[in-house]
Amino acid sequence: MSEQQRQSGRQGGRAERQGERHVVIVGAGMAGVQTAVALREQGFAGTVTLIGAEPHQPYDRPPLSKAVLLGKAEGSAFDIDFEALGIGLTLGREVTGVRPADHELDTADGPIAYDVLVLATGAEPIRLPGTEGVPGVHLLRTLDDAARLRPVLAEQHDIVVVGAGWIGAEFATAAREAGCAVTVVEAAPRPLAGALPEAVAAPMASWYADSGADLRTHARVEHVEPGAVVLADGSRLPAGAVVVGIGARPATAWLTGSGIELGAHREVVADDHLRASAPDVYAVGDCASFPSGRYGERLLVHHWDNALQGPRTVAANIIGDTPAVYDPVPYFWSEQFGRFVQYAGHHAPDDELVWRGDPTGVAWSACWLREGALVAVLAVGRPRDLAQGRKLIESATPLDPALAADPSVPLKRAAL
Repeated sequence: MSEQQRQSGRQGGRAERQGERHVVIVGAGMAGVQTAVALREQGFAGTVTLIGAEPHQPYDRPPLSKAVLLGKAEGSAFDIDFEALGIGLTLGREVTGVRPADHELDTADGPIAYDVLVLATGAEPIRLPGTEGVPGVHLLRTLDDAARLRPVLAEQHDIVVVGAGWIGAEFATAAREAGCAVTVVEAAPRPLAGALPEAVAAPMASWYADSGADLRTHARVEHVEPGAVVLADGSRLPAGAVVVGIGARPATAWLTGSGIELGAHREVVADDHLRASAPDVYAVGDCASFPSGRYGERLLVHHWDNALQGPRTVAANIIGDTPAVYDPVPYFWSEQFGRFVQYAGHHAPDDELVWRGDPTGVAWSACWLREGALVAVLAVGRPRDLAQGRKLIESATPLDPALAADPSVPLKRAAL
């Protein structure tokens, strides 16, 4: 038998074994959908089942705070022919538990067996304590959430946004575009306090006033009642609607008691191949953390690009022909108050901060250097800085800080 015949036989054997395997993906958002698609693109011949808790066709979430919310689009369903790809959809079914030793999921409609399980349940918004059942209080994560908020914006209610993070800023932007009076309350002394250092986040506070929104920092919510938000200092803010954007946590409560290891933030602890602690279980997207060799720490990334990139690694490792390590340069973007904000990499408090341009202006960037090499870049209205910076981060290229600080010099020219 020739070597070519032996390789053909081995490949045929792998294909036959793959054809007998059933991959079940829990979560029909970006991470789950892209895992299913990547399996087919990479040649997986077995059964693929995608389970989603919502009844809607799988959809993309970023447009919910933009086009869908403003009524410029009815939805954001993925343009994917699941039937043609041989991907089975099980929608409107909540998964309640998993028994790894039995290779079975528990659902309200009975157990589902799997050979390989992919956890892709994403993150869920944190609710403001004391607001359960209070009319007019909204979250913004699902298509149904956006549908409930559309008439609020259309009727131009007075709106109070709790939280000046990424989602709060994006919603405030849409509400101002719709003509609503908007007050944003933030317990921290500045917007994006959990994401960016004070020097970088402080200039962004002026963006709210420029757009006509009222930003109140050091403002803690005492309680919410119908038609008003009462702050800890006694201030009473009229509120036809309240939108809560105070963060998100991994949607993993259903894994309690499963034996699958969860981390400090209740996320699934995955290894550098995105494998969970249980055999034949993978985790990807917002619900999982992974060890980054690039940054020397475990990362929990709640952004769209992570849910797009991770599935390719999961698919490769399920198929097993070319096992892959997951160690990306994290990336995200946000549109707020007429500005396009992009961030690539991961910075630590001790990293050297280098400015490119005036942060009080309309276009500027901030770079973080570690031992002379670029590890992160935030670009406001400077997409070229982001594109060049991302490549420099990937290659761990040392930079000349003086050249990097000159906004007239392309960032790539600062490479040493």
